[in-house]
Amino acid sequence: MDPLTMAAGSALVGAMATDAWKQVRDGVVALWRRVHPERAEEIGRDLEVLRGQVLQAREAEDADTEQALEGMWRVQLQKLLQQDPHAADEVRRLLDDRLTPTLAPSERDRVYSVIQHQTVRGGSGIQVGRDYHQGNASPPKA
Repeated sequence: MDPLTMAAGSALVGAMATDAWKQVRDGVVALWRRVHPERAEEIGRDLEVLRGQVLQAREAEDADTEQALEGMWRVQLQKLLQQDPHAADEVRRLLDDRLTPTLAPSERDRVYSVIQHQTVRGGSGIQVGRDYHQGNASPPKA
């Protein structure tokens, strides 16, 4: 599974248990509205159900259910990107701008601990966190 969808699915489920869940829901529905407008309302209803399930799982300290919910939304996001690969930039923005900022630092670390892989041919590449620099020049000095 694509690391972006893995991270976004995990962040989505984590963010649904925060006070910012309405903004999270609105961001995800807006993504679907742009990519698959015919499914946007259904996704909105699904997210309402998801929030209830996440809150119940957290109250019961049921990590297995929470992981299963992450898996379900990872699959949803993966299908979205398979149908429209150009939506990856929008999913990345959703992850970075709406989902991850709502999470506690420990959850952010977990979301971004996906395996990163880099292949560079004909130059050099430096990858730090979410940033990627490619070319023959040295990376910018901090």
